[in-house]
Amino acid sequence: MEYLYWLLAVFVVVGIASSLRLKLFNATVAVGVLMVVGSTLDIIGLFTWLVFLAVAVSLNSTSIRKQYLTKPILDTYRKITPEMSDTEKDAINAGTVWWDGDLFSGAPNWQKLHNVPQARLTAEEQAFLDGPVEEVARMVDEWEINHERADLPPEVWQYLKDNKFFAMIIKKEYGGLEFSAYAQSRVLQKLSGMSIVLASTVGVPNSLGPGELLQLYGTQEQKDHYLPRLANGQEIPCFALTSPEAGSDAGAIPDQGIVCKGMWEGEEVIGMKLTFDKRYITLAPVATVVGLAFKLYDPENLIGDEEDLGITCALIPSSTEGLDIGNRHFPLNIPFQNGPIRGNDIFVPLDFIIGGVKNAGQGWRMLVECLSVGRVITLPSSAAGGAKTVALATGAYARIRRQFRLPIGQMEGIEEMLARIGGNAYLMDAVTSVSTKAVDMGEKPSVISAICKYHLTEKMRQIMMDTMDIHGGKGVMLGKKNYLGRGYQGAPIAITVEGANILTRNMMIYGQGAMRSHPFVLKELIAAGHEDENTALDEFDKAVFGHIGFVFSNFFRSFWFGWTNSSLASSPFSDETKEYYQSLTRFSSNLAVLSDISMGLLGGELKRRERLSARLGDILSFLYLASATLKRFDDEGRQKADLPLLHWAMQDSLYQLEAAVDELLKNFPNKYLGWALRLFVMPFGKTHSRPNDKLEHQVAAILQTPNESRTRLGAGQCWSRDPHNLLGELEQTLEDIISSEPIFDRICRETNQKLNFVKLDKIAEMGLEKGIISSQEAAILQRAEAGRLSVIAVDDFDPSELAANKSLAEPETKKKGRKAA
Repeated sequence: MEYLYWLLAVFVVVGIASSLRLKLFNATVAVGVLMVVGSTLDIIGLFTWLVFLAVAVSLNSTSIRKQYLTKPILDTYRKITPEMSDTEKDAINAGTVWWDGDLFSGAPNWQKLHNVPQARLTAEEQAFLDGPVEEVARMVDEWEINHERADLPPEVWQYLKDNKFFAMIIKKEYGGLEFSAYAQSRVLQKLSGMSIVLASTVGVPNSLGPGELLQLYGTQEQKDHYLPRLANGQEIPCFALTSPEAGSDAGAIPDQGIVCKGMWEGEEVIGMKLTFDKRYITLAPVATVVGLAFKLYDPENLIGDEEDLGITCALIPSSTEGLDIGNRHFPLNIPFQNGPIRGNDIFVPLDFIIGGVKNAGQGWRMLVECLSVGRVITLPSSAAGGAKTVALATGAYARIRRQFRLPIGQMEGIEEMLARIGGNAYLMDAVTSVSTKAVDMGEKPSVISAICKYHLTEKMRQIMMDTMDIHGGKGVMLGKKNYLGRGYQGAPIAITVEGANILTRNMMIYGQGAMRSHPFVLKELIAAGHEDENTALDEFDKAVFGHIGFVFSNFFRSFWFGWTNSSLASSPFSDETKEYYQSLTRFSSNLAVLSDISMGLLGGELKRRERLSARLGDILSFLYLASATLKRFDDEGRQKADLPLLHWAMQDSLYQLEAAVDELLKNFPNKYLGWALRLFVMPFGKTHSRPNDKLEHQVAAILQTPNESRTRLGAGQCWSRDPHNLLGELEQTLEDIISSEPIFDRICRETNQKLNFVKLDKIAEMGLEKGIISSQEAAILQRAEAGRLSVIAVDDFDPSELAANKSLAEPETKKKGRKAA
């Protein structure tokens, strides 16, 4: 029995040493002390000492460890590890590891996150938002854009060019604005709250496209020619990647260029014959210069020894002979400029390649490096901006609209949806702020960009469904008074572009995260690939035994945290947020140990077990989303009034995070191992629940009443009280309705009547006649009634107005006859 107690003590000491991540020698000394104690108490004998010495010497002697442990492991590793394709290597090597590395470590350094400066705008950037962005928002009419023109009006296009909206990423030396990633995000948020078409038109040239590619990889001659023209709007760019046969699998594009000789401007030069068929290309119908991705082949070895050079990017003027461009797609009734581009045996010179001949075959690396930044900004920012606008608009509508003699926002079913909208909007804005700040600090967060793209566009889709449920017919009936319908229609567009969300969740987030963010996996892979055997053995020894220690550490950390419900985890704060930090630290350890066990059990098969990969990716994702939310709360001064929004976002994220762990263990390839792991990481089952009714009531109340939290939630969006701004009208009417309620209640009380909150203008007349209210109060009621009727109104049309082809519309005489009948 004493021996069992001693073994338990060894287990505890090893567990503590592992959890604290002590060096191997120090941990060995700690166990050695227990050995001495065991011998002194006559608990252990010679055999136990021999076992201890064999293990201690083997692990601590570098030469013995390498010869008898590391080398056999390396040999086995090389046999079982599948070879990565070039595109996989490029994707993994693209970008940098930032906070995602901490989350994968099992012990995130919270102070590191909070030391990241809060994202802020410069005076120039703020002036641009307050001036040109606000002005162009006033210029757009959604009904005119979407129904009448199927395009932005010419004056809006010109305003965008004149004010360099397409040049936010271009450096000032070339005439651009050179805004920060955070500023670009704020611009897109504001525009997306007003018009999807406007936000898409501005977002694409500032994301993956010729401007970014030229600045990073172009020759000086290319930069000097194109960048000033892109900056002043003389050139409109697009980038053509997607093909009918290669959508999400962009690396499989069949489009090709053949290096050959041909005539160009009267001279024979070495160039390329390009054949391609592209589709879904935003801005293609109006583009003047096309960024084109294709596979380049050199069968005659005119530029080198390789025949298959790989994916290459080139710039093709839209005026190039043989280029088929100008037709439009019609994406879900949202008429931003988007269309196909085709070409057959189009000859262009080699200097059309971005960066010149030296960049032939480097296109995929260039694209994934740019995407690691662009995917953080454009779609996540548009989603967050839409969410912020919808949150305040829906809260206002729910307070203004009444059924059953009360604001619909007081109904519990509506409160549930309002809370989901508000909590997610708070989280989404937090994620865009911290992620774009990382870009401004020089990071290229490829894993984080995939997390942002997938989760924020998915959350926006849920928000649009919730807000449409709340608005009912008001949201369904399109027309000048509808501020929701096009956003609802367009939600799936963001789901499909820049990597379809199914692919992003099931393959990209964890597929890249396991390699890039894990502290040892990529090191092991690189070490095993060294041609020099001694170097390979040295590097692999460091990586693999560091990895083994890492596994032990997170195994014991998960055990301690699981059995103490995270109470042993540290937290940088001891207030209402303490348990959130502790839970995230626990789940970080869970992610690390479950990842290592999954990779160890399945090896290369893991990337084909997409559902398992997706659940591991969900754990990483919700760790990041929740971390960003905690940082926002701290950056904004830990405002007590914002706690309901923070609590909802954190509780929902932790619930989703724990559900991912639970589903992973339920579906673990070895069910017995899954049960055993559950005892360590979830010994008491699921401990996190969804936000409760009381909390959702608090969030819903924030959205329905003007207050500081609500103002912070909607900060930066277009709320001007311009007569043509439906959102401004909503805000004004909300204020008028709230001001009118005590006046209305006094009239009801003084007249001893239970009046319905309608026809407030008539009620105002009655109050004036009876001397109950003043003329100023009557004016408030009258203004509130006019605003209320306008807010709940929907449009109707003469049948001929809705016909796209007016010649097929019903003749006027026949229509009059039908009305008479």
